[in-house]
Amino acid sequence: MTKAILALEDGTVFQGQSFGAETEKSGEIVFNTSLTGYQEILTDPSYKGQIVTMTYPLIGNYGVNEEDIESPIPQVEGFVVRENSVVASNYRSTQTLSEYLKKHGIIAIAGIDTRALTKKLRTQGALKGVISTVDTVKKSLIEKAKTCPGVEGVDLVKVVTCKEPYVWNETSFARMTNDKLKMSNEGKNPKLKYNVVAYDFGIKFSILHHLERVGCRVTVVPAKTPAEDVLAMKPDGIFLSNGPADPAAVTYAIKNIKKLIGQAPIFGICLGNQLLGLAFGGKTYKLKFGHHGGNQPVMDLKTRKVAITAQNHGFAVDIDSIPDKQVELTHINLNDQTVEGMRHKDLPIFSVQYHPEAGPGPHDATYLFKEFTRLMDK
Repeated sequence: MTKAILALEDGTVFQGQSFGAETEKSGEIVFNTSLTGYQEILTDPSYKGQIVTMTYPLIGNYGVNEEDIESPIPQVEGFVVRENSVVASNYRSTQTLSEYLKKHGIIAIAGIDTRALTKKLRTQGALKGVISTVDTVKKSLIEKAKTCPGVEGVDLVKVVTCKEPYVWNETSFARMTNDKLKMSNEGKNPKLKYNVVAYDFGIKFSILHHLERVGCRVTVVPAKTPAEDVLAMKPDGIFLSNGPADPAAVTYAIKNIKKLIGQAPIFGICLGNQLLGLAFGGKTYKLKFGHHGGNQPVMDLKTRKVAITAQNHGFAVDIDSIPDKQVELTHINLNDQTVEGMRHKDLPIFSVQYHPEAGPGPHDATYLFKEFTRLMDK
């Protein structure tokens, strides 16, 4: 096995074995607490710029298939696990995790103490790091970790967004490539009642799947699409998607959302929630180590019900910084009391910080897609 080294900006070094591509990649290191769903995690565009550590010790045991993807290709910078299973046992599996990572050029390291790494990230906060199979000099790697850009103040939405508008086609999503995305705007399903325009800040296939399930014909547009072009499509509703890195750096999106407020019902998820908060005149801030996993408890302040939710974000909205008192807090995280949802008191606009579509994770909050259709009905 090829030796791989993970070096952190604080000088900590882990040595393990490579089971992905033989290369070198840097990024912000975060940990994910999900027990399964590594393929969805790998392909989630919100992880662009990050190296993901799985806290569950055995990863790869059910292999990889062509269905459980959230975007056409893996998006993570690197992958860290305690043990990579060399046996892939599942009737849908088409290849092993190792084969998949090598095919797409993703570096991965196994055989390190992921518990110690996770404790460090929880204590010190997210750290920048480098994984390498080509440079074995620890001092050199630590310096590279210190100087890598990370995600704060960085716009990675422009990297992951689609290049051209397309209409979501449920039947072919699992085999989409970046080129085929442009070609998927075929036909009109008569059962789809609502005309929805979705901004692609790094949108997940699971979100598009759920929107279609509740009757939305979704036109996905690039992140820089002017508000005027969106309104020219005469949408019944506008969706603001998830995405990577720092919301404050995506200035063009904030500018367009400001113009769309009050023009049509708006629903935002994750980065969409943060961008909406900024468009309302508020501020966002970086969390210590973020929320990444499928076990985050969120309370609906109106009903007092608690949902266990899937989450993946490193920034949060400061609700008190929003000058418009017409925006109210609707959901909070019970672990750290951060903002998990908000709503405009008068306009048909709402957003959540967590992922109601799961992919992977619990399905406690899928009702929010129906809530979006109710706003469009009104």
